[in-house]
Amino acid sequence: MKNLNKTSLSIAILCAGISTVHAAALDRAGQSISAFLQDGNYAEASLAVLDADVSGKIRPMYAIPGTDTDTGQFTNSSTYYNAALKLQLTPQFSFGLIYDQPFGADIGYPQRANGTFSGPNGGTSAEVKTQNLSFLFGYQPNQNWNLYAAPVYQTIEGNVELHGNAFSTLQGYKQSTSEDHAIGWLAGAAYRIPEIHFLASLTYRSEINHKAQSVEEFPATVPLALIALVGQQQSETSTPQSVNLDIRTAINPSTVVYANTRWVNWKKFDIQPYQFGAVTALAMGHDLKLVQYDKDQISVDVGLARKFNDQWSGVVNAAWDSGAGNPASLLGPIEGYTAVGLGLQFNPAPNYFLQGGVKYFWLGDANGHSSSFVIPGMEEIAKVADYSDNTAIGYMLKMGYRF
Repeated sequence: MKNLNKTSLSIAILCAGISTVHAAALDRAGQSISAFLQDGNYAEASLAVLDADVSGKIRPMYAIPGTDTDTGQFTNSSTYYNAALKLQLTPQFSFGLIYDQPFGADIGYPQRANGTFSGPNGGTSAEVKTQNLSFLFGYQPNQNWNLYAAPVYQTIEGNVELHGNAFSTLQGYKQSTSEDHAIGWLAGAAYRIPEIHFLASLTYRSEINHKAQSVEEFPATVPLALIALVGQQQSETSTPQSVNLDIRTAINPSTVVYANTRWVNWKKFDIQPYQFGAVTALAMGHDLKLVQYDKDQISVDVGLARKFNDQWSGVVNAAWDSGAGNPASLLGPIEGYTAVGLGLQFNPAPNYFLQGGVKYFWLGDANGHSSSFVIPGMEEIAKVADYSDNTAIGYMLKMGYRF
């Protein structure tokens, strides 16, 4: 297989980013390090766009009688950026930078007459933004092994507004957290067999702990004395640890198959602003969380890439995501997905390429629960709406350059 062109090898990662644009919970970018494992010196930049169509039906006890029980479409179009640089400093040492936006959310329920997720002052909304910058150092003791590690600089910020009957006495609550900075790390190993163009990599990323001041506003139904009693402290959250396992190999001089798998520890993740948790603990005897999940995420993306000629290659792939549990948060009420994708790569010259791809998602049905009622013995009452038959479509563009 010595005649296998690098075009076929690079096309194998074409749809990997698209597959995870709408993964479980807040996972968005998939945190791939494939750019760092490219041969020689290499740079790339990409963007992915997600258009999701998600809506549901409200359970009767939460809707104003006689009104339409449709939630309305509440997911906003999102764009995510990625850039990477890899330098082969010596035959044994390499260095890389990877910028991505691994976790995020952007939803806004429309104002509707049923009053479930909206009121006079607007609709329930949430936005979460993260950015990662990984500084990778690699050691290649021989042609087969690549051992690497990196400190990871991460920022996170977000805001939430709760409106409507779904949140009972907490409707009208608002929270905004300014951008916080923290450090985590990653480590991994890759093994290659050049003769058959085989490459496998295993990468672990640590959780990253954040502590920031949140500005919280409570509705008039919450006594001011109670808010004053708990005072103000910084809010804490941690983005989850994860493991990526990626494998690819050539099956003939013009065809590559690959499989990317990912595990994310969402079961230990939650969003609980300090006052929100402290006030609900005093008032209800049980602290509530704005967002929480009861399962870890597992996702699998498999594909086949083929070189048509010296300039054109294509890829087809399929993906599956387990979701992070059901019932699901009202701020992201899906339970995983199945998906299929197509992509093309064009090489105007041997040292650079352009890639484009599209992926269609069938989003898993879920029950949306309200954090206002997720306390022992009231789990069924907490189910506010049922979400089914939802879909999304993702697009990706990438440019890569070898030098």
